[in-house]
Amino acid sequence: MKQIAALCLRLLGRWLDSVALDRVAETGYRFAANNGDKDRFEALAPYDSAIALNPDDAVAHNNRGRALFELKQFDAAMASFERAIALKPDYAEAYNNRANVLQQKKRFGEALANYERAIALKPDLAAVYMNRGNVLQNLGRLDEALASYERAIALKPDYARAHNNRANVLKQLRRLDEALTSYERAIALEPDYAEAYSNKSLLKLLTGDFDEGWELYEWRWKHQLKEYARNFAKPLWLGRRPIAGQTLLIHAEQGLGDAIQCCRYAAMAEAMGANVILEVPASLVSLISTLKGHLTIVEKGQPLPAFDLHCPIMSLPLAFKTTVATIPAAVPYLYADSGKQKLWQERLGVTTRLRVGLVWSGSTAYNEAIRSIPLDLLKPLLELPAEFHALQKEIRSEDAAHLPNFSQLHIHQDELADFSDTAAVIQEMDLVISVDTSTAHLAGAMGKPVWILLPFMADFRWLLDRTDSPWYPTATLFRQPANGDWNSVIGQIAERLKAMTHDR
Repeated sequence: MKQIAALCLRLLGRWLDSVALDRVAETGYRFAANNGDKDRFEALAPYDSAIALNPDDAVAHNNRGRALFELKQFDAAMASFERAIALKPDYAEAYNNRANVLQQKKRFGEALANYERAIALKPDLAAVYMNRGNVLQNLGRLDEALASYERAIALKPDYARAHNNRANVLKQLRRLDEALTSYERAIALEPDYAEAYSNKSLLKLLTGDFDEGWELYEWRWKHQLKEYARNFAKPLWLGRRPIAGQTLLIHAEQGLGDAIQCCRYAAMAEAMGANVILEVPASLVSLISTLKGHLTIVEKGQPLPAFDLHCPIMSLPLAFKTTVATIPAAVPYLYADSGKQKLWQERLGVTTRLRVGLVWSGSTAYNEAIRSIPLDLLKPLLELPAEFHALQKEIRSEDAAHLPNFSQLHIHQDELADFSDTAAVIQEMDLVISVDTSTAHLAGAMGKPVWILLPFMADFRWLLDRTDSPWYPTATLFRQPANGDWNSVIGQIAERLKAMTHDR
């Protein structure tokens, strides 16, 4: 009986290797939620049984690793994959799976080497080329990533995820028509493919097609925000019913910059006769309280007052049928606290130099490498005769090592408790220079002159090729002329700033 059970488990494992590689082993595709020991036991029990019957069963170790990967237990998964490889050194699927773990750990070079090994062992596994494309994209090797996705599609023409990821690279390469075609191919192959719809929405918004873009953007709740959807008993409001006399809850989602950008719509909802409750993260409560109107501001996580309807904050442009021409762009709509501003006036004192607020990197909690600039690249800027003040609360360790070289940069991270503090500092600046972060949005919302430094393929809200922003009239946009080329951007703004300091 034990021998029959072991044979059945081995056959199941080989079937999983042959047909499930493109689903279970794709890095970053879908993860099972780990809801406790019961889930873990049920996921691992078959493979533990197989290993107990035959400790040298490489297939069982590999599939046990896959189950652990689904449970996001990456170190344990790695150990299982490595055991499978030790038992079977030519096990292509196990190399692929080990690479997936390495990619989750952001050890991209090692991941790539493992994908290459899997391909050398089995050149016809479409999922390995797909995963290899993902890691090449993370490494910024976009042309190679594109070739890898196309090889996956050649091996498996109906591979919806490869079409979707191919489109992502084409978008980064600014081959936008081809990207759109690829997203639509992915959707045709898999009509409920939420990620492809969500990505298509971002492309539509980027190109200014707000009519279709905002509608498609609602797919985010079935893709990247699936775990964060709010299951309120009250109806969702997307602008299709009157709200006069109703209490509308607007709740923040995603990043802080999104909340700063779209809180402007609260006044429009109030003008339609709604009583508005605005729920935002704790770090934004004091700042958002400066919005005009009779709004009720609630810290996220605190009890909510009664309401009749609700709307996620990034769905407000859809609710108000926003087009590029109708963006509500009256600034300022957020303000510095007068008491905090006075404290900063006293702290900074009087200067004859141009005061510049500077943000060169985003939070390490998010994958913002593409939008961040290494501090040492700012040397041409920081050598100019201006007074520079860091407006970011978090300074990355690699940048902290360079701070002694830039004594002219004033650091205030310990004084910035929340965004009302940041607003008070911004109010004392003549100019804010920022990468695409929440501080750039804040400066724009306050009506401050702000120069926003953007990567080659910028976020959808900055549209294409423009040097101005219809969202923020006081903003000027500076874009990379090629992927990764921050030096050109720094050179351009250094020349502009040099002229300003000379005039001063």
